[in-house]
Amino acid sequence: MSSLVLSFQEMEQSQLSLVGGKGVNLGALSKIEGVLVPDGFSVTTIGFQRSVEQNETYHTLLARLSKLTPEDRNQVGEISKEIGEIILGVTIPPEVVEAVTYYLFQFGEEHAYAIRSSATAEDLPHASFAGQQDTYLNIIGKEAILEHIRKCWASLFTDRAVIYRMQNGFSHSQVHIAVIVQRMVSPQVSGILFTADPMNSNRKVVSIDAGFGLGEALVSGLVSADSYKVQDGMIIDKKIPTKKLAIYGRSGGGTVTQSIHPDQQKDTVLTDEQIIELSRLGRKIEAQFGSPQDIEWCLEDDTFYIVQSRPITTLFPIPEAADEENRVYLSVGHQQMMTDAMKPLGLSFFLLTTPAPMKVAGGRLFVDCTPRLSSPAIRQSFIDLMGKSEPLIKNALTKIVEREGFIQTVEGEGIPSQGKGGVDPIDPDPAIVAELMKKTESSIEELKQTIHTKTGSELIDFILEDMKELKRILFDPQSSQVIMAAMDALFWINDHMSKWLGEKNVADTLSQSVPNNITSEMGLALMDVADVIRPHKEVIDYLRQVKEDTFLDELVNIDGGQEARKAIEDFLTKYGMRCSGEIDISRIRWSEKPTTIVPMILRNIEQFEPQESKRKFEQGRQEAFEKEQELLERLSLSPDGEQKVKETKRRIDIIRHFSGYREYPKYGMIHRYFVYKQALLKEAEQLIEQNILQEKEDIFYFTFEELQHLVRTLEPEDALICKRKEEYHFYEKLTPPRVITSDGEIITGEYKRKDLPADAIAGLAVSSGVIEGRARVIVNMEDANLEEGDILVTRFTDPSWTPLFVSIKGLVTEVGGLMTHGAVIAREYGLPAVVGVERATERIQDGQRIRLHGTDGYVEILD
Repeated sequence: MSSLVLSFQEMEQSQLSLVGGKGVNLGALSKIEGVLVPDGFSVTTIGFQRSVEQNETYHTLLARLSKLTPEDRNQVGEISKEIGEIILGVTIPPEVVEAVTYYLFQFGEEHAYAIRSSATAEDLPHASFAGQQDTYLNIIGKEAILEHIRKCWASLFTDRAVIYRMQNGFSHSQVHIAVIVQRMVSPQVSGILFTADPMNSNRKVVSIDAGFGLGEALVSGLVSADSYKVQDGMIIDKKIPTKKLAIYGRSGGGTVTQSIHPDQQKDTVLTDEQIIELSRLGRKIEAQFGSPQDIEWCLEDDTFYIVQSRPITTLFPIPEAADEENRVYLSVGHQQMMTDAMKPLGLSFFLLTTPAPMKVAGGRLFVDCTPRLSSPAIRQSFIDLMGKSEPLIKNALTKIVEREGFIQTVEGEGIPSQGKGGVDPIDPDPAIVAELMKKTESSIEELKQTIHTKTGSELIDFILEDMKELKRILFDPQSSQVIMAAMDALFWINDHMSKWLGEKNVADTLSQSVPNNITSEMGLALMDVADVIRPHKEVIDYLRQVKEDTFLDELVNIDGGQEARKAIEDFLTKYGMRCSGEIDISRIRWSEKPTTIVPMILRNIEQFEPQESKRKFEQGRQEAFEKEQELLERLSLSPDGEQKVKETKRRIDIIRHFSGYREYPKYGMIHRYFVYKQALLKEAEQLIEQNILQEKEDIFYFTFEELQHLVRTLEPEDALICKRKEEYHFYEKLTPPRVITSDGEIITGEYKRKDLPADAIAGLAVSSGVIEGRARVIVNMEDANLEEGDILVTRFTDPSWTPLFVSIKGLVTEVGGLMTHGAVIAREYGLPAVVGVERATERIQDGQRIRLHGTDGYVEILD
């Protein structure tokens, strides 16, 4: 009839801005052969816009609302309520009323209808907005329907909808609302179908929830539903709870909650035949939309009707495979202590750096470990090696291997195993480390001198060529030998001291204050910066109020500012390429945002006395020396004592001389990345002048190959950049799994320990000691407000977190293993630490008093 109202059959996929996400999907559903959709129409967004376009108060309030954040909850609530009341009082334009009247005549005004909101930012592939706007069931009569259309419009401004938009980056003024008017059926049974298991994300499992009456009872949580799971056309699981209540439509309109007869309460809601039929419908709908779907359905007179389908937006994407074989993927981020999403250029650089075959999914990197699990010759050694990294990964991999038929066994020697026992003996000569570090430093200096002469395609080609040098240094056999020797020595000491002396985790103390650890030295170096600034009160006062990253320019005008500036600049020269999430080249570095380190400097000034870095290092060195002497003395008195002392002393020397070096190769890689980044950003400025890019940072949304093409062709790619930004924003909200299969199933591990106190939270012991303190739960390093004696609880730490370690007395992380960053630095600083604590930042509340058992690997909440 007009663009004011469209029937489902009249809707097109391109009309999202007219009928909203729910409307577009209903239009598509109604055109699928064999899928029955109750008749209906959409009052398009034009009706809503015409109703409010002349209302000045509405637009004034909307402008005020747009300036608020989710933290301004009280103001959000007040303004949203005012806007809602304005909308409830608007007059629906006569032409809209006329169009609604026409369609009600076509479909039958005497029938009951469901009145459902359909926002333009709803039921999208990357944002469902499920339940954010209102739905009204069993509405009868034109006047009642028009009244509930206004109510749906007003629901665009419920508190939950407004805050959801804020959290997901949608502008209030750009989101409009249509209203679906859909003929009600009178179902005996209703429910929800997911074409991927919502519990573990397995795309091959259809999950169905079913209950008596209208589906509203299920959605609202009023009743427990039957749960069925179907895979490959077969029912693989059923759960039949007691069902005491159901919601039905009243004959005169509205709904009523009724008790279910006791004889029916434990009945199966659907027959096996109906379950299979419904699962087939779900797969047909999924095939039409091209992605897993969340489907609302109802059953009337043995006929299934579909009343809605939306994308499931919570599923983690599956890494692409070249075939249909079952595969198992491991998260690289959990090994690298960086589980955040990475931008395309960051992913590209890491892929170009590593020789390991990796896949990209959800803005993260994964390694296909199927070949290793397929080989009986190396399977167990590989799983054990992963257990050294993270016990939760080991547990998950063991689950998969034990699952009959999932991984096909390939006989033969398979892929050579790496790790413990795979390193040739090495002389613990500290000169080896100095030589390796000097090679890296010389290479980076040469890179800095040369890269400034390159521009355009020549620059891109030069970086690609230089990355060969990066890989040569990073994977130097001697470098790997040093690192693996230190790891083997650490494992050997712990195993043998436990066996010979009955003492756990001895290597933790022996690892304190080792030389040549570039990362732990960074934390101490920032304490030295504090020493330079501490005598100058004016400088301290100035630093307390700085907000701009140009603050160093003004610092020289303050008494003591010259020395302070030099100390900060010297620190940034050596460590300024670091930042949180540093393996992603696109992340902002400390040199680019020096205000990041100012709170850490001030904290060091307030909490420590002068020369504390030297005392801290010397204390750790002395404790390690005394522990060494104690062990050797005890061993000398045991059977075969002379031989045990000789073997133990050699391993201790390897730990002391070599374990610090483990942090250096990554430091060299990150330093090189920063040199590349600075050159690329300079090139981006040229591309802006040529109108190829809008912003310098847009280069981060290209892969390296795409950037190479862009620089050569000088053809703008605005649409691609926009698409990549939307994808990145979506990926940021996803939580990556440690282990995922080619079916999309997320395999979770758990700690199987019986030796823990009741209510203890288990993890992996990585640095010995038992301490109590206040838990400070911190997700972003920039938000850290630590006091000396706090226990840091966070998702993961990378080297950029090290300066915080000097202020804390214990560490708890969700991600990590014995040799990951947090564990290594905690041992060197003598901090008790437990890592791999699942959902630690949710289970432990900020400010709670906790007891951390770094020797036995668990956390107790004391209040």
